[in-house]
Amino acid sequence: MARPTPERLRAALDAQLTELGRTDVPPAAHLEDALVDAVLAAYDAGDEPVRPAARLAVKLLLDRLATDWPGRSVEVRVPPYAAVQCVEGPRHTRGTPPNVIETDPRTWILLATGRITWADARDRISASGERADLSSRLPIRPYGR
Repeated sequence: MARPTPERLRAALDAQLTELGRTDVPPAAHLEDALVDAVLAAYDAGDEPVRPAARLAVKLLLDRLATDWPGRSVEVRVPPYAAVQCVEGPRHTRGTPPNVIETDPRTWILLATGRITWADARDRISASGERADLSSRLPIRPYGR
């Protein structure tokens, strides 16, 4: 998955902050975390985040999952935005992987940041395969500090 450019991050963050009515601008070194925080603030306010911000937050958090837990035995899908393969173990090469997790963007962002647990979100997650349980791998850094 290609990393978003700082310009794309800044544009999505600015759009989300504007939607929230906020004028605080984080330093460029912290754009990724600021974007995820702004999306969480939209959810906290009972709003849907702006689409570019939600899309990039999903991708950033999936990328962190794949970085923290490298491998190809589990595919995590968050339609319509992205999917990654992660977790060491037997890898698949063709067709549908044996271990698949799929959820919506909001559930993924809340899971990845520790706002909800795997058990709390179980009814919003489609998981198949013996390795399709990320409960021990969530939340993702830095949110699970």
